[in-house]
Amino acid sequence: MTVAVRGAEAAALSFSERLDRLAEVAVRVGLGLKPGQELILTAPLEAVALARAITEQAYKAGASLVTTLYSDDAATLARFGHARGEAFDTAAGWLFNGMADAYRNGAARLAISGDDPSLLTGQDPDKVSRANRARSKAYLPALELIAGFSTNWTIVSAATTPWARTVFPDLPEDEALARLWDAIFAASRVDGLDPVADWQAHNAALRHRTDWLNGHRFAALHFRGPGTDLTVGLADDHEWCGGATTAKNGIVCNANIPTEEVFTTPHKARVEGHVTSTKPLSYQGTLIDGIRVTFKEGRIVESSARTGNDVLARVLETDEGAARLGEVALVPASSAISASGLLFYNTLYDENAASHIALGQAYSKCFLNGGEGLSEEDLASRGANRSLIHIDWMIGSAEIDVDGIAPDGRAVPVMRKGEWIS
Repeated sequence: MTVAVRGAEAAALSFSERLDRLAEVAVRVGLGLKPGQELILTAPLEAVALARAITEQAYKAGASLVTTLYSDDAATLARFGHARGEAFDTAAGWLFNGMADAYRNGAARLAISGDDPSLLTGQDPDKVSRANRARSKAYLPALELIAGFSTNWTIVSAATTPWARTVFPDLPEDEALARLWDAIFAASRVDGLDPVADWQAHNAALRHRTDWLNGHRFAALHFRGPGTDLTVGLADDHEWCGGATTAKNGIVCNANIPTEEVFTTPHKARVEGHVTSTKPLSYQGTLIDGIRVTFKEGRIVESSARTGNDVLARVLETDEGAARLGEVALVPASSAISASGLLFYNTLYDENAASHIALGQAYSKCFLNGGEGLSEEDLASRGANRSLIHIDWMIGSAEIDVDGIAPDGRAVPVMRKGEWIS
């Protein structure tokens, strides 16, 4: 289908129709929700329209119960403005333990992102760090189940006013919000004649990439470009994943809507060299830009950032695994999100515009046979990292070359100038 036809189709749809399509894609493609499943849904307050549309689609798909938890930026700022110092070491462990129990009992997970990228800019970095650490520690039981794909889960986005202001600072708020919604709908592939079929075709293309990479069984990847000369050793028995994946409960899901990446697990002790970020990282309300780090034997030994350096330093101190890698992902520089020309200041989108790495927790799914039956000890012996955090940041661009390093040391071209070689 031509771009012109897609554009005409999108123009003929009302906003509510496109929103409902996004909700349907989230439930049918993102979650693959099955009749009788419960769903835990989290969302910013301003995303209530999408949350309600997703709830309706989930019940149409047979959900037994949808439980929605909303976050509120004003309440978050009230905490940083007025809470006592010791309060920042507290997190709602009872809530996350309950979520983990729900996942163990078969509940699906859907998160709507759309937070203000700079909400906590200007706040005390020590308070931000302590609050993030407390939350990460409390969330770990649920994170491990999500990272291990014990249940089907997905993330989608909703345009919010603070986010739209960040992406389109020179536009009036209503126009900025409309432009951001347009970008979300386009990236999420809901503007065509049949969004579900479009996603099936896209997943097939991503599967072609993972099959090629898995066929080569590379021992490492070598990234080269301005400010970057990085070798990422890959975990023993690693497996490349991308697009649709089968969770351990047997349900096929797309963890990210949108997605352009193929990804796998690095070896926590086999990363060497230096790397420079190519896009800002929006982390828990703080923008971290101009990241440059040096790895030795898998661990970051030097780090700096032009902005957000204090927050980055504290992130790396979260635990022993926070300064090691849990994911490496390849994304062509010509991806649909990159081609939009927008900097989203949102990891879900910006990571799908560029190849990236992630600090912290590894995905146990990214091992042969989906990691089925592997204990924590087995995963560790294969090189999988463990941490309270999992934070993606972008290292790819149209100036970055990537080689796969075969077990015998041969370099095989994978990407040139940010594009797949075939």
